[in-house]
Amino acid sequence: MRTGILARSAAVSAAALLVLTACGGDDEGGGSAGGGGDSGEKQVNVYGSDGNMGNALGESFSTDGALAGMRGTTPLTDLGTEFQDRLLAIDPNLQDFNYSAETYDAIIITALAAQLAGSTQAPDFAPYVNGVTFGGEACDSFSACLDIINNGGNPDYDGVSGPLSFTEPGEPAQASFGILQFGEDNQLDETQTTYEIAGDEANAATDEGPAPAAPGTTADNPLVIGTLLPLTGNLAFLGPPEVAGARLAVQEINDAGGVLGLPVELVEGDSGDASTDTATQTVDRLLQANVDAIIGAASSGVSLTVIDRITGAGVLQFSPANTSDQFTDYNDNGLYFRTAPPDTLQARALADLVIEDGNNTVGILALNDPYGTGLAENLRQNLIDSGLSEDSIEYLTYDPQAANYDSEVQQMVDLNPDAIVVIGFEESARIIEGLNSQGIGPAR
Repeated sequence: MRTGILARSAAVSAAALLVLTACGGDDEGGGSAGGGGDSGEKQVNVYGSDGNMGNALGESFSTDGALAGMRGTTPLTDLGTEFQDRLLAIDPNLQDFNYSAETYDAIIITALAAQLAGSTQAPDFAPYVNGVTFGGEACDSFSACLDIINNGGNPDYDGVSGPLSFTEPGEPAQASFGILQFGEDNQLDETQTTYEIAGDEANAATDEGPAPAAPGTTADNPLVIGTLLPLTGNLAFLGPPEVAGARLAVQEINDAGGVLGLPVELVEGDSGDASTDTATQTVDRLLQANVDAIIGAASSGVSLTVIDRITGAGVLQFSPANTSDQFTDYNDNGLYFRTAPPDTLQARALADLVIEDGNNTVGILALNDPYGTGLAENLRQNLIDSGLSEDSIEYLTYDPQAANYDSEVQQMVDLNPDAIVVIGFEESARIIEGLNSQGIGPAR
């Protein structure tokens, strides 16, 4: 992958099924959808981000074209049919592949770090995690990297989700983002997917960790990995691909001989969402099961409720989907990592998309939680850095538990911007329905 900030890839994915939204368009008159009126007003471009969209979003709409033309960004690489086929062998009913690669890579990296450390105890193998992702000899599978380790070498794991190249805080220095678009059937139009690279691999850490254990080192106890993934709640649409990614990684690690001579054990759990205490209950159960690492949560808000509990117990937490920039400097005892890029990178990709579409006034509707406000604030700053004036951007937060979003939608109507960016989860469907009903949504 190329380095540098936002290098545009011409690649088109025939395989990306994922998240996002934005309607390309111009200032010509447009109709409305859903119950909207035909105002003949200018076309308003509607955008989204990783948290609020995948093909599952389309199921919330009964009218064809309700999401047609919506575009947006999400962390995404061209997964390729081969990896997708491996996932489908785990779960033939997968509808999307959101964060499946990031979940898979989180477990592969964890296993390689334990192998290098010669220990399944998180405080022992955490110092090796960053080094697995840079320097040394390139490898793209657990078995290939394990061969390098067994021969006394140093692996540089280039994962399914990208080259990774972690920074000192344990997160990608650069990432690939998909620019996605919905079709008339309210499903993502795979033929429209392109990619951008945000960040710079040169920002990766340089400390590869302590000297590795001697090749052939074995352990008395297996590496036990727990999952804290959304099986219920407003991110439940992310659960199936993430669970499939976790199961696939453990299966392939064990097919290659396991870690330190023993099969990896997987203990699965539900994260729920930030409106429940499901995650706390699950974490307590996983800690009682003596897990060495917990993969999750997907939601930044959920992770913030349990990170102290996990890392304080001396257990490694590795999220495949947390993007809030709060985690970059979080006091985590060196035990928190993520394969998902921070919102500082996605905000740049999303801002570039908005600017490249020629929008001069922008309304931002963001979920009032660490994910929503973090991405929105970074997006706003990037839009200003790209030349928009502060007074050309209106930024509103909303309560995901609100009975309706009439007030927020009306403020967007009054603003009459060129573009509206909706940052949220499944509740975004109701916001988009409101925008459509007022003739400023993606429906035509």
